[in-house]
Amino acid sequence: MTYEIALDALGDPTRRLVFDRLRAGPHSVAELSKGLPVSRPAVSQHLKILKQAGLVTDTAEGARRVYRVDRDGLAALRAWLDRFWDEALDAYQAEIQKQLDERKST
Repeated sequence: MTYEIALDALGDPTRRLVFDRLRAGPHSVAELSKGLPVSRPAVSQHLKILKQAGLVTDTAEGARRVYRVDRDGLAALRAWLDRFWDEALDAYQAEIQKQLDERKST
């Protein structure tokens, strides 16, 4: 999956709430629905989108499905975010080197 798909999936506030709840551990739709301002079928639809984006997985446990964060699915998003950090560190290193070179020449 690409980072764009993950960002799109997490762009919805309700999906972010559902995803945040899954960070604490696996949950069924019924457990995830408690306290949310949407119905169980709506939570199921949000989970479907998160699953299509590769952010969650599910397993059957009896008559219910249990969802959990798919850490592998976060890899593309993390790699994209890490590029910002790498670029910032490279720019910082270049600035420090520039200042050191200026001091040496004076």
